[in-house]
Amino acid sequence: MNKIHPTAIISSEVEIGENVEIGPYAIIEGKVKIGNNCKIGPFVHIQGYTEIGENTKIFTGAIIGSIPQDLKYKGDITYLKIGNNNIIREYVTINPGTSAGEETIIGDNNLIMAYAHVAHNCKIGNNVIIANSGTLAGHVEINDYAIIGGLVGIHQFCRIGKHSIIGGCSKVVMDIIPYIVADGHPARPYGINLIGLKRRNFSEEKIKILNDAYKIIFRSGLNTTQALKKLEEMNNCEEIRDIIEFIKSSQRGIAKER
Repeated sequence: MNKIHPTAIISSEVEIGENVEIGPYAIIEGKVKIGNNCKIGPFVHIQGYTEIGENTKIFTGAIIGSIPQDLKYKGDITYLKIGNNNIIREYVTINPGTSAGEETIIGDNNLIMAYAHVAHNCKIGNNVIIANSGTLAGHVEINDYAIIGGLVGIHQFCRIGKHSIIGGCSKVVMDIIPYIVADGHPARPYGINLIGLKRRNFSEEKIKILNDAYKIIFRSGLNTTQALKKLEEMNNCEEIRDIIEFIKSSQRGIAKER
């Protein structure tokens, strides 16, 4: 049974699942779909072609699905898709895609803390944490288990690799490869994400392999092409393949050590 506060304003187009709670003065309008067991807090505004998966909690004042902050937006139908088990804290803003049919996509089990902004055409994987006031420009890609520190700004089209962590107040202007720590203005690598990898039960062997790979990429004196060739000669494990593919597919280039 749904629990909807009498002051909430909900358009007739909205599709609401089962056991959904909607708080005081929330406004939900447009072709919005809300999955089972969601909780929508007070003063939340959800609009547009927005889909929200099951067990997602959206806290006070968040604005979800408002039109992109992009001068190229011409009023086309664009989409925002949010998966299951997400926590979206107070006053977060998330925009859909810019051009007709484009999407902003957020996966499952993510925590997006207060005042964070996710711009148009972003893609966020699963088990990601974006701390308070983290700001993603358009077309940013955050891969699984990445952590974005508070007050971090990420330039448009940048990618953050899986299991990486970006230190608070950093400015990200190039791609951050998987499994590492990056920090600074601009953000640069400072070694593998040792604590994070241990917390996620990476074996000592895998951690050593990743540390060796890090040294080849950033401390061997090799250029990127040479480093990739050397990585391809290493242990052919999933993690090394992830790094190789990430670097090869980079459009902006990868951040390097100072």
